[in-house]
Amino acid sequence: MSTSVAAVDASGRGSSYKWVALSNTTLGVLMASINQTILIIALPAIFKGIQVDPLAGNQTSLLLWVLLGFNVATTVFLVTFGRLSDMFGRVRLYNLGFFIFTIGSILCSITWSKGVAGEVELIIFRLVQGVGGALLFANSSAILTDAFPMEQRGFALGLNQIAAVGGSVIGLVVGGLLADAGDWRWIFLVNVPVGIFGTIWAYLALKEIGVKVKASLDLLGNLFLGLGILGIMLGLTYGIMPYGTSSMGWGNPWVVTALAGGVVCLIVFVFVEMNVEHPLFQLHLFAHRSFTLGNIASLFAALARGGLSFMLIIWLQGIWLPLHNVSFSHTPLQAGIDTLPQMVGFLVAGPISGYLSDKAGAKWYTFAGMIITAGGFALINTLPFNFHYWTFATYLFIIGIGMGVFSSPNSAIIMNSVPPRYRGVASGMRATFMNAGQLMSMGLFFSIVISGLASRLPQAYLNGLSQHGVPLPYAEMVSKLPPTASLFAALLGYNPMAHLLPAQILNNLSAANRSTLLGMHFFPNMIGPAFHHGLALAFWISGGLALLAAIATVFCKTNRVAAVAEQMQSKADLPKSTGLLSSVEIARMERLGLIALHQARTGLLPDAPEEEKEKARRAIQLLQQVLEHKQNVSLSS
Repeated sequence: MSTSVAAVDASGRGSSYKWVALSNTTLGVLMASINQTILIIALPAIFKGIQVDPLAGNQTSLLLWVLLGFNVATTVFLVTFGRLSDMFGRVRLYNLGFFIFTIGSILCSITWSKGVAGEVELIIFRLVQGVGGALLFANSSAILTDAFPMEQRGFALGLNQIAAVGGSVIGLVVGGLLADAGDWRWIFLVNVPVGIFGTIWAYLALKEIGVKVKASLDLLGNLFLGLGILGIMLGLTYGIMPYGTSSMGWGNPWVVTALAGGVVCLIVFVFVEMNVEHPLFQLHLFAHRSFTLGNIASLFAALARGGLSFMLIIWLQGIWLPLHNVSFSHTPLQAGIDTLPQMVGFLVAGPISGYLSDKAGAKWYTFAGMIITAGGFALINTLPFNFHYWTFATYLFIIGIGMGVFSSPNSAIIMNSVPPRYRGVASGMRATFMNAGQLMSMGLFFSIVISGLASRLPQAYLNGLSQHGVPLPYAEMVSKLPPTASLFAALLGYNPMAHLLPAQILNNLSAANRSTLLGMHFFPNMIGPAFHHGLALAFWISGGLALLAAIATVFCKTNRVAAVAEQMQSKADLPKSTGLLSSVEIARMERLGLIALHQARTGLLPDAPEEEKEKARRAIQLLQQVLEHKQNVSLSS
């Protein structure tokens, strides 16, 4: 049949609207995603602008909050905003997200204080940005699912997902370019014209075409979910910082309390959701196998890749680029450029995978994507810490290809598995799993690498410093410092020897020894083997998580016939055609109508919810139209 109900524009506003929805939501997600990573490269310029030494002893926690505050705020609010969008309109809350994000960017750019006060102001404004980002992330997939017919959703969600993951890589380059350009305020001001344009465009062009739910907000569920996610995120964030004589804070009572309290709050949240009339987290959606396994695969994939950008930047800025005679002050921009092959691979594979999965089904594309990603992690693990760049770039490209092949079909599997009235909250739940996985991945990667540094770096420092004239007491003092300072120095593109060794010690050394210690090769050669030891374990774990994601996708159920029938059932309308359908086409329509009625069979019961009764009525109406069409064909012959 040349035309089908599934092919009719889901928006009902002409075929152009879906492309408006795609372009606007892609712009919003791209802008928010760039801001998740733009600070990784630009932090040195920002701290210089607000006159803060990020490697000072009391700066570690504030540095992490500047870096991760946006991601934490986004993750905490995703599901809440998804539920609110189902109640009050997805487009309305999406527009609000554009506006709040733009206001947050303006506030970040006009941070007026200096020192610690300026740092605290910047953290608060980044949290405002994160609230806006949560509104954008929570609603973009739902808006696209409403606007696109089922056979085009994989392609549309794929492009949107490319913006989300590709933006995190673009942020590294943009951050480096803006940090190199001069005034640090441009790192935030660059968002403002985009945000203003996107806000006005979204207000004028996007339309509410989704299903709204009449329900009350689950305040208790919101409270326990927010506290649970926040507790775990705080525990993971402070767990990678030194505590007492330990190189990490996992023994810190505050960290243990935050993690345990977060888990308890999430357990209480589940019980609350099982006993409230209008739950925030639609637990019954997990009865859909594809929704559950699709989110599990998304979580494992996010755990595998979330900390990758951080580790690559540390590897490049602190080790590889200085070894290849790039000055520490210029490593941030160059590191961003050197990670571009990953984004290129993602951009190449994402749209193609989305398009093909729409035609042939999504399951095996998600499986193949994670297998390719696991292979990429295995390959990159074969590199020494001082590698050949084009080999490194090829392996990054392979990882990008794998992620691109996986992302859009996985999003389509999740979003196609839920009824229209739950698309907002389902989109928020999907984004929560992904963002939480990325944040947990950062904690996992940092913990593993810091453990590797703690086991090998002290002896390397002791031997290297002693050999170059540093008195033994000072060499021992430096070797006993937590390796977090060295790790953050590498992340920020600083030469830590100037920070770790007192000026009077450096001034008493010979010119040759002082030149060696402050030169570009000493620190990379000290940290390189120890860093690579921990990184190898982290990459093997990432490869294993990618394989687990692949296994989860195998068991996803993708019944395209039933999915099309469900869409027909929601429309209860035959395709408009200039002529009569053939007997084969009528038989197919009748079969799909019967499947739609079977799916809505609970609506035939007297005490069924009104929503289920409406589904049954629509399915019966659809079958009635099929029978009338058959009768017309019979009369005409």
